[in-house]
Amino acid sequence: MQQSVTETVLVTGGADSVGRVIAEAFAAGGHKVHICDVNAEALSQTLAANPGMQGTLADVSDPAAVARVFAESRQWLGDVSVLVNNVGIGGPRGNIEDLDVAQWQRTLDVNVSGMLYCMQQAIPGMKAKRHGVILNFSTGSTRTRLPMRTAYVASKFAVEGLTLNAARELGPFNIRCNAILPGAINNLRMRKIISDRAAVLALPIDEVTRDVLKYISMKTMVEPSEIADMVLFLASGAAAKVTGELVSVSGNVEWEE
Repeated sequence: MQQSVTETVLVTGGADSVGRVIAEAFAAGGHKVHICDVNAEALSQTLAANPGMQGTLADVSDPAAVARVFAESRQWLGDVSVLVNNVGIGGPRGNIEDLDVAQWQRTLDVNVSGMLYCMQQAIPGMKAKRHGVILNFSTGSTRTRLPMRTAYVASKFAVEGLTLNAARELGPFNIRCNAILPGAINNLRMRKIISDRAAVLALPIDEVTRDVLKYISMKTMVEPSEIADMVLFLASGAAAKVTGELVSVSGNVEWEE
């Protein structure tokens, strides 16, 4: 991040896990940060731990709620110069023919439409200043594909399409748009998945962990701080000509089962 530039940053899903780490990394760099989250308790805890940060309780799948997030952020930030679209849900598991239509729609509403609504709010100010960065979160599963997770994977392919088309449309205004594709993240959610699987299979956690990592070239999970490092780089002047890219932070996920 260029030292002379103080960015105004909005991070969706910024109250816990990777989103919180990203928000706190921007704040530690001297940038002004507003977060939103649907989890009221997590939001309260994160704001209490970061007095210089502000936030809004909101579900990004609701365009009126997104408008409120940006209205509140503009009161103290002004226009957002860096938008981190981090929010995403896992969606339903099951065969394609058995997918519940309401769950399918909910996954698209949160994972794709929520990003669009945030971009629609952020872009006019970015255009006016001819300066802006949009970072959308996809998944390494778009490269491996993942049976029984069609709603999730399809929604993330849509995120990538939204990102690439936005990069082309917004490039003339000096607005950059890239997507982050995380792999297996060493966070509470992944640790619970591994623990639950170990319990079901009656296997040691270490053995199940090795099984999760067997198709990752580097045989390791990704730390939230490593994803935050990539986000800060892509938002910085060092990446001034990086746009329209799908950037994997995964240790090279080769395959998933």
